[in-house]
Amino acid sequence: MTTTDVSPATPAPGTPEARELPKKEFRSIFWRSFSLLGSFNFQRMEGLAFLYAVLPSLKRIYKGDEPGLRTAAKRQMETFNMTVAPSPLVMGAAVAMEEKAKADPNFDQTSISAVKVALMGPLSGIGDTFFWGIFRILAISLSLGFAEQGSWLAPIVLLVVFNVPNFLTRWYTLKLGYRQGQEIMVSMGEPRTMQLFTYCAGIVGAMAMGSMTAFWVTIKSPLKFTISKNPIIIQDYLDQIFPKLLPIGFTLLIFWMLRKHMNVLAIIGIIIGVGFVLGAFKIIAGA
Repeated sequence: MTTTDVSPATPAPGTPEARELPKKEFRSIFWRSFSLLGSFNFQRMEGLAFLYAVLPSLKRIYKGDEPGLRTAAKRQMETFNMTVAPSPLVMGAAVAMEEKAKADPNFDQTSISAVKVALMGPLSGIGDTFFWGIFRILAISLSLGFAEQGSWLAPIVLLVVFNVPNFLTRWYTLKLGYRQGQEIMVSMGEPRTMQLFTYCAGIVGAMAMGSMTAFWVTIKSPLKFTISKNPIIIQDYLDQIFPKLLPIGFTLLIFWMLRKHMNVLAIIGIIIGVGFVLGAFKIIAGA
């Protein structure tokens, strides 16, 4: 991952913004973006940390213009709240628009805040789907396999699987946000682009959940009967009807309870109680 060490250049009107932030400034925003939740409050939420992240760029843009710097700082400290991993995209776009605002006296400065607000919702939806719905569950599931065997690799696998996508997303969305600037709204506003992206993310998430259910939820039925001297093994019949029928049924039952807003502790208690009773009567068993 590299960035060019050149000063930003103002693109010609109507042409794509093929430019890069100075290397030092780019890395400063990248690392400062990790502090986004460090000063969370219910007045401006992540707004203060957003300003902290883009402040090096603001100081460059408004160098020698103290009133302009104060105005821009107040603007960038306005209420901001979204999933943290893709937030550098908004930071990059905000910096690009601040450059335009400084260069063009007729630039509508209120559009900077408007673009930030408009990006929060869609990016949070995508970020939550990938990072809380897929990467988090995938990282925990993989690390549990190592932890179950007592391996010291378990915490390392957890951190690597979750944080590699996190770091890459922050790095490349910052580059994309700065290059696109205000035009990012045009790209994201293409008909059905966001809907299609979110729909595909949902499919990937559902596939991941299905794979992990088959791998980690191990429920079988040891029930056996003998009819006319012929052994009847219930699990064999269940596998012929639908392989992994009991694990997927159990998972969907828990999902239904969660959809009904049942208390998680109550659900855990039900699982323990029902599992103990069914296990004691040898109706179900683990792997």
